[in-house]
Amino acid sequence: MSNPRKPYKFQEFAAHAGNVRCVNIGRKSFQLLATGGDDRKVNIWALGKPNAILSLSGHTSSVGCAAFDAHEEAVVAGAASGTLKLWDLNQGKAIRTLLGHRSECMAAGFHPYGAFFASGSLDTNLKVWDIRRRTCIQTYRGHTQGIGAVAFSPDGKWVVSGGQDGWVKLWDLTAGRLLFEYQHDGEVTCLEFHPSDLLLASASADRTVRLVDVDALCVLGSTAADGSGVARAAFSP
Repeated sequence: MSNPRKPYKFQEFAAHAGNVRCVNIGRKSFQLLATGGDDRKVNIWALGKPNAILSLSGHTSSVGCAAFDAHEEAVVAGAASGTLKLWDLNQGKAIRTLLGHRSECMAAGFHPYGAFFASGSLDTNLKVWDIRRRTCIQTYRGHTQGIGAVAFSPDGKWVVSGGQDGWVKLWDLTAGRLLFEYQHDGEVTCLEFHPSDLLLASASADRTVRLVDVDALCVLGSTAADGSGVARAAFSP
């Protein structure tokens, strides 16, 4: 087996006039980056360019999460106030302001097909929003601490939430009910669906990554706890 290439610094820049709270890469081109910061802004970057191509204002508190839609034409960002804002990137302006969370928005993610997105909050609620109707269409309750990770399945049938309580909960969007749950021994930091197989990976501060068969609704296995907490997990394309 050949030796893996050594990582190297591709680019470095001052993204915000304050702490950077979140980073998200667009999944269509893998060339766009959204960052949110304590300066209450969402900045959009094209990899390789030294300056932001868009700087989006409007939030009145720190921006804790940001996510691109599937086409990289819109970005949603949640703030410490609980407010969510949706920006049209072609127009460079906010087109929706959505209220409903009682505390900080910690995670957001778009549905792969429809005009919907999900948000998780320190208020322990997972909400699904209809962009066209400008309203929350479903609130899922069950976590006892804040929700810091959310993801939709590639077929758009399910949404999964991961909490500071260590629980991972898989919800059926059509039936509006809990399908399956399991618990890490620490905060859930990342949730990632396989792009083509019915598999889910969850990463945690407990230093493990667990693999789940979402068709059979069972945990297939877990990595051994090693080193420090796991911040991210991803499937190889």
